[in-house]
Amino acid sequence: MLRLPTGIFYAQGVKANVVFFDAKPKDGKVHTQGVWFYDLRTNKHFTLKTRTLKVEDLQDFITGYRTANRHQRTETERFKRYSYAELVARDNASLDIFWLKGDTLDNLDDLPPPDVLQQKIIDHLEAALAAFRDVAAGLPTTNDQALSTK
Repeated sequence: MLRLPTGIFYAQGVKANVVFFDAKPKDGKVHTQGVWFYDLRTNKHFTLKTRTLKVEDLQDFITGYRTANRHQRTETERFKRYSYAELVARDNASLDIFWLKGDTLDNLDDLPPPDVLQQKIIDHLEAALAAFRDVAAGLPTTNDQALSTK
């Protein structure tokens, strides 16, 4: 699973993941022994205009993925394997896994630059607005309520 930076391929504030599958027989058995996660999200700052995601940003993932020799993968700071047992033991078998420490406000000297912070705020606000619009679109209108009471 490749965890991509927020807002790279879809609306601002939306987190995206790329999932890679191996074809296995449909025999009713669980063939998954583990899942590899590559985190290109934590402490990585991209924008759609000024700091776009480029092939070179993916090079570490491409090298570590080892398409031809996937059994020779090794864990790195950003590339980590979780066993099937570890994953199903998680609450609802959640794949929302974090192991890298993100930028925090603990040390003000280590804060990202203001333009990165402003973009994060904009991304979160736009995502919240989009979510609210989706909820609002599903609510009945005053006319719908009046018709249902007749």
